[in-house]
Amino acid sequence: MNDTSPLVPVGDPGAEKLASLKQLTLVIYVLYALGAFIGLTAIVAIIINYVKRDDTVGTIYESHFTWQIRTFWFGLLWAIVGGITVIIGVGFLVLLANSIWLIYRIVKGFLYWNDGKPIGVPAAA
Repeated sequence: MNDTSPLVPVGDPGAEKLASLKQLTLVIYVLYALGAFIGLTAIVAIIINYVKRDDTVGTIYESHFTWQIRTFWFGLLWAIVGGITVIIGVGFLVLLANSIWLIYRIVKGFLYWNDGKPIGVPAAA
């Protein structure tokens, strides 16, 4: 007789948690992507990141949450710097560079998520 049992038992809470975190991580990437058009979605995404962050500890999604949180805060910082420096003309370049950087971060994060890999996040100093 051929053993075709699944590798993860049906109803395994660990597998269900990972599946839920995987879906949530995707939703957050989508919310950040929409944030370029509807800024409120990025605020929703960062709130979800902080509320659910403890649930990701020890999973591959922990690195994705850290990546997403850092993307939000550095993106906001450079948007503020760009907005302030628009007055002297440099701000448009800062805002353009920030937009390209944000797109890169969201796409890279999504691709790693799609491949089921953690994303490399340098350790905090």
